[in-house]
Amino acid sequence: MNAYSKDLRLKVLQAVDRGVPRREVQDLFGISRSTLKRWLGRRRLTGGVEAMKIPGRPPVKGTALREWLPSHLEKNPDLTLAEHREAFEDDMGIGVSEATVSRQIARLPRGWPLKKSPE
Repeated sequence: MNAYSKDLRLKVLQAVDRGVPRREVQDLFGISRSTLKRWLGRRRLTGGVEAMKIPGRPPVKGTALREWLPSHLEKNPDLTLAEHREAFEDDMGIGVSEATVSRQIARLPRGWPLKKSPE
């Protein structure tokens, strides 16, 4: 789910500052009570209303696979998903599932076919 835009956050907080009841602000902008309270608290603590970064480590497998896949697919277009997965693990030393390989191939700009060509 994506964060609400900064513009919406500012409009909501401006409405609260003008004295519009919080319940009306929630209904008008379609936000929850907890969201409004969180935005007010963040503004009080930091002075800003920017969305927080999503916590956690950056993905390692997806980035490595995204960089590795295009050149590998150019050289080996007829391999199965299992064979692509094995080749990635052999080349990069990182284990991934066939589903991960399939999703990354589907996200490539050229729309690579996932079928094996007839032999």
